Amino acid sequence: MHLCRVSSAAGVELIGRAKAEGLGVSCDVSINNLHLTDVDIGYFDSRMRLNPPLRQQRDRDAIRQGLADGTIDALVSDHTPVDEDAKTLPFAEAEAGATGLELLLGLACKWGSDSQAGMARALAVLTSEPARVLGNTLGPLHGSVGRLVRGGVADICVFDPDSPWRVEPAALRSQGKHTPFSGHELSARVRWTVVAGQVAYEAAP
Repeated sequence: MHLCRVSSAAGVELIGRAKAEGLGVSCDVSINNLHLTDVDIGYFDSRMRLNPPLRQQRDRDAIRQGLADGTIDALVSDHTPVDEDAKTLPFAEAEAGATGLELLLGLACKWGSDSQAGMARALAVLTSEPARVLGNTLGPLHGSVGRLVRGGVADICVFDPDSPWRVEPAALRSQGKHTPFSGHELSARVRWTVVAGQVAYEAAP
């Protein structure tokens, strides 16, 4: 059983117990709950209206530790873009969600650095760990998804880990521009995205 978007300390503890008992359980967490807490909502900023909702610092701390020690298996973008009309409403009426796909790598690397989990673990929870969770459901792709192997599918992201950039919503390619990370400084910039051996994205020089 795979549990999506774990967001509480209690959830992390229960999953840890289940794994200790040998149960076939896996889970993931979103970049939002990995980095933000209910304090970031401020004066009910609708960009922070997310699902699952932002929780307390103790929950975020447990999530960070769980991702580092393997209790949590994968980190996801929870990419749920919301259009302008649905987001620019009072907090309780605004649609829950945020764009996240373009921020996933940068925020994973930031967590790896801030938490001292390291770059290797930050990349694993985006690549080889999700592939391990999916296992045989990947069919013929099982042997190459999430890793670099001779003869495998050439799905590759090339990035510069030391190229700082600022999250500017207007520059995002997603149709949904709303993100709780607007204005945040990240340090990993994608240079090329290769899909099945073909360059699908190349950053401007």
